[in-house]
Amino acid sequence: MHMMVSKPEQWVKPMAVAGANQYTFHLEATENPGALIKDIRENGMKVGLAIKPGTTVEYLAPWANQIDMALVMTVEPGFGGQKFMEDMMPKVHWLRTQFPSLDIEVDGGVGPDTVHKCAEAGANMIVSGSAIMRSEDPRSVINLLRNVCSEAAQKRSLDR
Repeated sequence: MHMMVSKPEQWVKPMAVAGANQYTFHLEATENPGALIKDIRENGMKVGLAIKPGTTVEYLAPWANQIDMALVMTVEPGFGGQKFMEDMMPKVHWLRTQFPSLDIEVDGGVGPDTVHKCAEAGANMIVSGSAIMRSEDPRSVINLLRNVCSEAAQKRSLDR
């Protein structure tokens, strides 16, 4: 789950009890990311770490070897239907280059017109809300998003 809350520490145990297997929090929402990462792990969950568009990717870097997934927000968090921020793709590319085995997710404005940029930059996990829900054929949109990411990942592994 992706926790867009101001005090992510208080929700770790309730989410674990509810059955969550991954807990993603915003780096900007905590003063002690290391302690929160440890708490999430101790509660039996994988760790995801999100950064908002205004946060540099280098701020996430010290934690990258302690997490399972990095989430680069491609819109300002809070509501759906926003325009994809292509200028976030260098963050994704930098993370993929520095941490090749890390799961990298993008969230915000991602759909058939933007997923190629995400996958080529190195994202292997996609969050897409409006593009799917507003589609006349959601299944085909999901398949397209999945296939684009899979093909880009295969190409990256061949290029190594």
